[in-house]
Amino acid sequence: MAQYEIKGGTLRASETFPGHRHLIELWSPNSVKIEIRSPYNYNYKDQKSQNVGIFYEDITFRDILFDSSFRGGGLFIIDSVRIRINNCFFLHFTTEGILVKKGHETLISTCFLGQHSTIGGNKGEKDFSGTAIDLESNDNAITDITIFSAAIGVVLRGQANMLTGVHCYNKATGFGGIGILVKLSGRQTRIDNCYMDFTAIVMEDPVQVHVTNGFFLGDANIMLKSVQGHIFGLNIVDNMFNGNPKNMVPIVRLDGKFSSIGQVVIDQNNVIGMSLKSTVGKLVVDGNGTKWVADFSPLLVFPNLISHFQYSLYIQGDPKFTSHAVTNVSHNAVVVESEKVVNGKVYVAVQQ
Repeated sequence: MAQYEIKGGTLRASETFPGHRHLIELWSPNSVKIEIRSPYNYNYKDQKSQNVGIFYEDITFRDILFDSSFRGGGLFIIDSVRIRINNCFFLHFTTEGILVKKGHETLISTCFLGQHSTIGGNKGEKDFSGTAIDLESNDNAITDITIFSAAIGVVLRGQANMLTGVHCYNKATGFGGIGILVKLSGRQTRIDNCYMDFTAIVMEDPVQVHVTNGFFLGDANIMLKSVQGHIFGLNIVDNMFNGNPKNMVPIVRLDGKFSSIGQVVIDQNNVIGMSLKSTVGKLVVDGNGTKWVADFSPLLVFPNLISHFQYSLYIQGDPKFTSHAVTNVSHNAVVVESEKVVNGKVYVAVQQ
């Protein structure tokens, strides 16, 4: 099926609509039968082999209200490519507003999704459930989307997906909500120019994930969750964070221990009312003596990890010259000692 457009009108679930189904299911009889409610996890290499075929192409859903009436989901797509979902409204879902499995190149843009009709501050927010968008697929794009109520805003289980201009205020992290969840299989993910409104980004063992130009409000932060204990190629740069100074929530938090860490850059973020975290740091320690300790533990993201450091000693007064060296680097602190007592300033730069 190709070059088909479904547009205009409202689809509303009846009282007898099956709660495990979706109002529209783009599901070919030739697709492998799967349980919609079961996770369909795969990795980038074997995903092609699990695609038994592409049965739908070039279909557009436009200007449609999907009202699931708290019975099931809105739109389910499987084994399809080049699908467009534009200017649609998804309401009252209990499972997923949009669920995409296998295939690739589904473009979701200028849509609104919410389990409950609210503009925030809903008294029942702690009970919000369901997921607005669940992508178990590769090479998709979500652009200019607002998610105003759901337990989870977006789940990414496939690779090479891109999110731009997504505003999540679906369920506050304080109530257990997640704005964007990047699962273990969600590699090569780009999250750009998104607004995390009281709800967090959670990433499981992120590999080649880029988070930039975002705004995190109301103690919203980024959680790095250890599943197998590996992180590689993670960039969290050029974001703004704003929170309650009474809480001083760290902008990046670890859940579990990571044994393998490589090419991680968390830097150039600005913070008001939250605790700055980074993988690079600079400190100046001054004093009259023979020992200076630059403690980066409040700043650095990963515990007991300094992979590179530089330092210099500026001596004020006499004696002008003395031997000095770094004598210890551990627990995210750098210790510099001199042979003679001097009035000096030590400048230290570190990188994890």
